[in-house]
Amino acid sequence: MEFLNPINDLIKQQLGEFGPLIVLGILGLFLILIAVSLMLNQPEDPLKKLQRSNTAPKADKKTKKDKLRTAGRNEQLEKFATFLEPKNEEELSAIQLKLRQAGYHSKDAVRFFHFAQFALGIVGILIGVMLVTVLSGDQEFTSSQMAIRVLIPVVVGYFLPRYWITRRVDERHEAITSGFPDTLDLMLVCVEAGQSLDQAIVRVAKEMRASYPEIAQEFEIVAYELKAGKDRDTVLRDFGTRCGVQDVSAFVTVMIQSATFGTSIAEALRVYAGEMRDKRVMRAEEAANKLPTKMTLATMILTVPPLLVILVGPSAKGIADFANQGAG
Repeated sequence: MEFLNPINDLIKQQLGEFGPLIVLGILGLFLILIAVSLMLNQPEDPLKKLQRSNTAPKADKKTKKDKLRTAGRNEQLEKFATFLEPKNEEELSAIQLKLRQAGYHSKDAVRFFHFAQFALGIVGILIGVMLVTVLSGDQEFTSSQMAIRVLIPVVVGYFLPRYWITRRVDERHEAITSGFPDTLDLMLVCVEAGQSLDQAIVRVAKEMRASYPEIAQEFEIVAYELKAGKDRDTVLRDFGTRCGVQDVSAFVTVMIQSATFGTSIAEALRVYAGEMRDKRVMRAEEAANKLPTKMTLATMILTVPPLLVILVGPSAKGIADFANQGAG
């Protein structure tokens, strides 16, 4: 193994005392990436294909239902389901709900989310290693400084998808809140024109797609679930949970109570739509009332220093000139 000594010395000269460890870490990351790519592109075992073809005619109704539920999933990510999905059902349900509130309704959304965290974490490691080795020049770092420069990109890369999802959820909530009063007005017009609630939901999903695509997408999901034969109360409750907006949850409660007690849906929609319009006006007035307070700090920063320069500047210059004359 003596032939490795010159290589080891060369690496230490170029990268410092931790050079061999850095090189081994980079090689390990590349090997992991190569292994993952090979596993994703691995062809299906012919024996498994033959077994599946032989057992296909014997499949019962439950198997057919399971196939329908899993249809559309990414088969490559299916191999890493145990690695890319939480083991706890509560944690899995929570991340699924958050992704749906962010607008990601794909069956593989959870897997893509965890895969993005894993991939960006690896990219962060590569960036950290580059900061310590290639971009550092001749500067030498202690072990704690190297750890900080390597760990910060890893943490940023790992938590970047979670930050993105949180931002998407907030933006989607704001879009649904702003578009919900107009949606209720259109639904009220459809119901008063003689359409049923299901037909009004389909019409609203179609007409609101151009102006408010977020709320239109949610109503499309409601329409598809109703067409599939799902119970209306369950569909509406899922709609309120999926949107995560207080106004939508209150609307769902109003619709369920109206259907339960047999009252007029049009009357309930008329009252609630009027409340939503008043609430939108109140939100606009609240934002307008907050504006002077928010502008106070900016106004002070932009106006007070110039005023001080204009008012105090000549006096300060006169005092300085007088002091210079007295010293002379």
